[in-house]
Amino acid sequence: MAGSALFNLMLDAWETPEKMRTVTTLFAAGGFLAFPLGLWGAAFLSQGKRAETAFAAAFVSFAVATIGVTAVLYAIQYRLYYAQWHADAFTVIWAFQIVFTGLAALYQFTVLGIRLFFPVGFVVLFIAALWFARRPH
Repeated sequence: MAGSALFNLMLDAWETPEKMRTVTTLFAAGGFLAFPLGLWGAAFLSQGKRAETAFAAAFVSFAVATIGVTAVLYAIQYRLYYAQWHADAFTVIWAFQIVFTGLAALYQFTVLGIRLFFPVGFVVLFIAALWFARRPH
């Protein structure tokens, strides 16, 4: 996933090398942490089923896990940045700020971040699902 993000950022001649490294690291961590979750989800959904079902389960599980974990990591980073302007911890205003900052981060990731998974990440997703479907269960 890091390669997919870096590929897209380089095509767009994006910002600075430091910001490219940050985004690439975020996508690498998201893919790394999501793989075991996606593998577990695929195994759970496809146990005792045919190879076609295993492929579909892996495709969906890996995609949802990768996008979800990367989005959460993005939201955490987003929150850390905006925390300097938030109210004191554990107040009602702070709780609202946490919730709405998180929702804004997830929306922004959905609009701007998911595109970094295409086209390279989609190919890797296809290959991972194919690998899962062909391995012995």
